[in-house]
Amino acid sequence: MNESIASATLPNLAEASLPQPDPTLLGAGRAHPPRILLLYGSLRPQSFSRKLALEAERLLRHLGCETRVFDPHGLPMLDSVDADHPEVQRLRAWSHWSEGQVWISPERHGTVTGVFKNQIDWLPLEDGSVRPTQGRALAVMQVSGGSQSFNTVNTLRVLGRWMRMLTIPNQSSVAKAWQEFDENGRMKPSAYYDRVGVMEELVKFTLLTRDRADYLVDRYSERKGDQEAAALARAAGAVAAR
Repeated sequence: MNESIASATLPNLAEASLPQPDPTLLGAGRAHPPRILLLYGSLRPQSFSRKLALEAERLLRHLGCETRVFDPHGLPMLDSVDADHPEVQRLRAWSHWSEGQVWISPERHGTVTGVFKNQIDWLPLEDGSVRPTQGRALAVMQVSGGSQSFNTVNTLRVLGRWMRMLTIPNQSSVAKAWQEFDENGRMKPSAYYDRVGVMEELVKFTLLTRDRADYLVDRYSERKGDQEAAALARAAGAVAAR
């Protein structure tokens, strides 16, 4: 990235301390840029989870990633429409496109918001031969209106495990989020902003695992099930041929 552009986009970043991760040091080679999908969990006009998602996106682009931020405004509630709804299909396609994801939710009543959970609920563990989340690297973050809490990032970790994702060790919880962004929606310099290492770690884990994800999540139970299903199909074909 051009230094002047980076400086204008990330005025609070000490750029020399955040070089782009070197894929060769991770055995990844220099292929296409890491593809990262960002999800946030609020529909409010002044959504702080959205502001944090956009700040994370700027950092990810600085780190050489290709990014997409999903807007949940047009996503219907689960099961209120068929899965062929355009926004459902967009969410699933973008998840399949991604190699890593960032999940950011406000804390509401001690857990994730319904807006955020609805996005995850629309993502099946398996859609035909496509698994929209399995094996992808995941970073989790939360924003809170009050004092710092880790309830939401802990819940996001449970969801990530359920969706068979590889959740990175690092995370971020931004307390009193209404104090942490300026009138332009940009994150102010602070210890919370300096948690940019979450994005750096996500990129490294994405590079490390993306070409190995299928092997890393290849399971005995699934292989056995596939073999049994193939045997049943062969048997059914033999019967039909008689």
